[in-house]
Amino acid sequence: MKKIVEYRKLLDVTKTATLKELKTIYRNSMKDCHPDTCTTDEERNAAEEKSKEIIEAYHFLVSVAPETAEKNFSEYTKTTTASGIHEFYMDNQVLYIHFLDGSSYEYFGVPKNVYIKMINAESPARFARRHIYGTYLYRSAVKIVASAE
Repeated sequence: MKKIVEYRKLLDVTKTATLKELKTIYRNSMKDCHPDTCTTDEERNAAEEKSKEIIEAYHFLVSVAPETAEKNFSEYTKTTTASGIHEFYMDNQVLYIHFLDGSSYEYFGVPKNVYIKMINAESPARFARRHIYGTYLYRSAVKIVASAE
């Protein structure tokens, strides 16, 4: 959740920002700090770093936007109801769940005690259906995994 707050602050957007608003803010931010507008190498390097942060923030916020979740809801529902969990782990309050159908999702703001209960559950899939899937902000991690390879 900290990451989301930082990205929203960087782009100066609210929780309710639409995809169209995000895109407009992103484009305007990129115009302001584009490396090609700089004259010295020092300014250009600083602008490159800033633009990389803006690009990362934009793509992340688009991936967790309600409109994106709504668009992918049927695929998400199919995966979470019909596919079993292949593996899951937690890192920095982000729960990563990889499903048997090849899908992967990240869940944000999951408390450590909930993760421990999931580990100790007789059926982690049933626990996740009851306590994770409809409760926490999520995004698909398939594209992230594919681009990392």
